[in-house]
Amino acid sequence: MTEPRRVRVVHPRTDAASRGPLVPADDAVTEVDEIYLRSLIRGQARLALLIGGLTATLLGGIALLGAVWPAFDRARLAGLPVAWLVLGLGVYPLLIALAWFAVHESERNEEDFRTLAGRR
Repeated sequence: MTEPRRVRVVHPRTDAASRGPLVPADDAVTEVDEIYLRSLIRGQARLALLIGGLTATLLGGIALLGAVWPAFDRARLAGLPVAWLVLGLGVYPLLIALAWFAVHESERNEEDFRTLAGRR
């Protein structure tokens, strides 16, 4: 009886389809592979904590600004509340930039792992 193989399903138009799996599908996983994989997981966890912390700081800072400086809530620019302008025009671009950074760094971590593991 054969062991079931791990299969990764990806959309054919993504570059993930052309990359191989992060770990081999057979039982050839060595201690070095496990060390590299743990290192990748730690790196991804650090990145997630960094992005989560930056997001919480950004959103919490704006909420704190509204709580500490009441004039921030009442200020108007071109007839629109400044708080809404900051939220609509300032926060979303920063969140998109954080998301782009997270994806870019995550892919870089995985590429570094592949390079270390010798699986290109």
